[in-house]
This record gives sequence, structure tokens and C-alpha cells, in this order.
Amino acid sequence: MGLFLIWAPITPSPPVPIVHTCCLVTLVRTYGLRRSIDTVKEIVFVIQSQSNSFHSKRAEDLERSILKQAEELGKELPRVLLIHQMDKHDGAWTILPLMQDFSVSYGRNSSWIFLCEEDTRIQIVKLLETLRRFDKSKEWFLGKALYDEESTIIHHYAFAENPTVFKFPDFAAGWALSIPLVNKLANKLKSEPLKSDFTIDLKHEIALYIWQKGNGPHLTPVPEFCTDDLNSYKAVHCATMFNNFLPVCEDPVKKEDIFVAVKTCRKFHRDRIPIVKQTWEGEAALVEYYSDYAETSIPTIDLGVPNTERGHCGKTFAILERFLNHSSSKTPWLVIVDDDTLISIFRLRKLLSCYDPNEPVFLGERYGYGLGTGGYSYITGGGGMVFSREAIQKLLASKCQCYSNDAPDDMVLGMCFSALGIPITHCPLFHQARPMDYPKDYLAHQIPISFHKHWNIDPVKVYFTWLAPKMEDSFTEKQQRRIREDL
Repeated sequence: MGLFLIWAPITPSPPVPIVHTCCLVTLVRTYGLRRSIDTVKEIVFVIQSQSNSFHSKRAEDLERSILKQAEELGKELPRVLLIHQMDKHDGAWTILPLMQDFSVSYGRNSSWIFLCEEDTRIQIVKLLETLRRFDKSKEWFLGKALYDEESTIIHHYAFAENPTVFKFPDFAAGWALSIPLVNKLANKLKSEPLKSDFTIDLKHEIALYIWQKGNGPHLTPVPEFCTDDLNSYKAVHCATMFNNFLPVCEDPVKKEDIFVAVKTCRKFHRDRIPIVKQTWEGEAALVEYYSDYAETSIPTIDLGVPNTERGHCGKTFAILERFLNHSSSKTPWLVIVDDDTLISIFRLRKLLSCYDPNEPVFLGERYGYGLGTGGYSYITGGGGMVFSREAIQKLLASKCQCYSNDAPDDMVLGMCFSALGIPITHCPLFHQARPMDYPKDYLAHQIPISFHKHWNIDPVKVYFTWLAPKMEDSFTEKQQRRIREDL
């Protein structure tokens, strides 16, 4: 069909062509796709992987799935990057330090950086259809939107007047950055290096950085980015889904293979210890309470380390030494919790079936300090810190120790393991705060292992609502065992 141009009446300004409607459709069909993605090769997939053998294998399985789907399309294969393999420094998991590398390597020949977790499941054809709706020449920040229903400490009480207005991505559903936005972020980071001291909730902090107090894009919610289970009836509409069950690799580790150390002090013997005894203590075979005062009715053990108002590094290292030198040498796992930590030992036993205690494992909820400038990662103590015996042996053999009794124990441990080259292993099922401090949609696809703090809650109710063993836990375990037997 020909292209008809009708000129408007002559005016002093340049003539403006008016395109016949039917021909406009032809133009859009011919040229419009230049602004949308054509092939899967234009997507760079980035899996937020970890170096621990259990996690790296899951990430490699996802990589194979992505490449297999792309191959079946008969197209050129996309790039798939695993964060732990590109880890030039300990802060690669915080993503922003990688923006300049992304810009240099993919800024001219790609359209999107798509990031996801190792348990995210991707339907490549549906993902292509979804991304084609967005003009790749513009700045886009896409994801499944989360928001706070009330201001929370883990987000430094941001947007206190109305926290629901600020949206941030659920990494489990995957999230995408257009290359123009990546290039913009890379240029900003080149001229203004990251200054943040702490990394606490990465997904919220990345959204804040991209938003730039209103000078950058908000997160655009994408309904096809889902965290529904693979077997959900909603999956047909989703480009991404998520394995929202507790990993169980073999039979759960035995109760006797986990030693639980509870840090407490005399002033909390009456308030907090009874809560532990009413909730999770019965799930554990080996529990000791470490205090600044020996009380036989509990009983507590005085380690000879004076109590401190904060930090508790001296007490924690005394616990590590006692575990290594005085407990049974056959106990492979140590868990250190606070006296106001609520934890499911039942679920932890399942999770630990996926980890090799002969490897140096340091597991929990990962935070970071100074990672933009060569800092270190650490496991935040309130949600519980899990150590393999091998990790403790390497730590104490290194002679790394507290600089004071009231130094922050979790951060000192992070520094020590970083110096040893032993990576922190992150598990989002551990939580430093209370359930109400997290978005409901975020917790909806989790089977949590721990929460922390008794402030303004009924801790017994929280435990039985969120953490106590339930019938569905046993059902899921049996279901997963059958799946393993079929493989």
C-alpha cells in the first residue's frame, strides 16, 4: 500500500505531515518494533547466586533452564551471569557496584538486564511478550511491587506519613532494568561513588537509589512477574514464578546434630526465657542458656564474661570456644540466638539437610557494611546465626577475635570470615525483625525459620502463627521426599 501525505495549509512554521490512518498502521508494523525487544539475545540474565555448593548448583540448574528454552526458540542464546562467579569483591550481591560493568559490557548490544533469584522460574516466551510492551529506548525499572503497610525499622522508618506510596521489587519474582537506565546509573556511580554504610534490605535500598528522591523512575509494577508456585492456577498468566517451599534435600538432620546456644543476661531471665520454654525449646535436643549469672532453675551458664548493653562479642566468642572444645565432637551444627529470637528448629533441621557440615558454612540473614568501598558482609545476629563445626574451627584457628567485649559480635564475625575468604551464606527465611515489619506479599511465598524481637507483639502467638510445626510441614516433607526418589 502506498504512503499518502497530505500537507496542511501554508504557515510560517515548517509543514507537518498528516499520515493516512491505514498507512500509519503500516509504519508502526514496519518500524515500531525497533523500540521493543526482538529476541531473547537482547536480555542479559543475572542470577543472584551464591558460592556455597548447594546454592551454586541451584543457580546452575536455572541457567541451564534459561539456555534450553532459548535454544528451543531457535534464536541466538542470551548471556546468563551468576553473581558469585563475577564477584570481584564482597559487595557484588548488592548489585549497584556491578552497574558500570553491565554498562560497558552490554550497554550497546543489549536492551534489558533481568535479575532474579536462584529459585525463580522463568517462561522465556512469556517474558519476551511482557518486555515487548515497554519501549526499550526509555528508562524502565520493572518488577513485582512490594510496599510497607506501616513504617518499619528495617527501612529506617522511610515515608513514615504514608509508607504505601513507595514501591520496591520482590526479587523472587525477578526484576528488570532497561539499558538506558543501567547506563544512567553507571554514569552516576562513576561520578558519585556509593556512600551507604549499611546494606539491610537490598531491594528497598536499590529502589530508593534508582528513584533518586523523585529524579529517577519509580518501580513499574508488572503483573506477569509472579511469586506464585509452579503448580498454581495463576501460573499460565505469569512470565516468572517461584519455588515457595522449604528446601529439603535429604532427610532432616537429627535433633542431636544441632546445638542451640541462647544468649541472655540476668535481667531477662524472668521475661524472655519463659517465652523460649513455651515455644521452640521443645523442638531442640541440645540447648544451653549463656548468661552473666548462673541460675539453676533455668539453668543458665555463666561464661565469666561480664554482660554488656550492646555488642556481646566477648560472650559470642566464648560460646564458640565452648562448643568447639567442650561439646561433643560429633555435633556438626551450632546455632546462636538471642533470648528474644523466635525460631523453628523443626524447619531448620530440614533446611540444613541441604548443607554439608564438612564445608565452612556460616548461614543466616545477610547484611552488609561499607560494601560500596570494600567492606564486608555479615549474618545479623537477631535472626539466628548458624555455623558448621568446620567454620568454627577455621575461625578460631585464625586467632581473629573481638576488639572489645561489647563490640558488635555479628559484624566482627563478618570481618573475620571475610578475612578468611569464607563467604557468608544468605537465607531470606531468617528475619532480624518481627512479621509486621515485612510486606505481607513478601512473607506470603516464604516458610519462615525465624523472627526477632518481642516489642509490641505477643511472641507466643507469633510463634504458633508463623513458626510452630504444622500438618502441612509434614505433608510438604513427604511430597518432596517422593520427588527426590523419582529423580
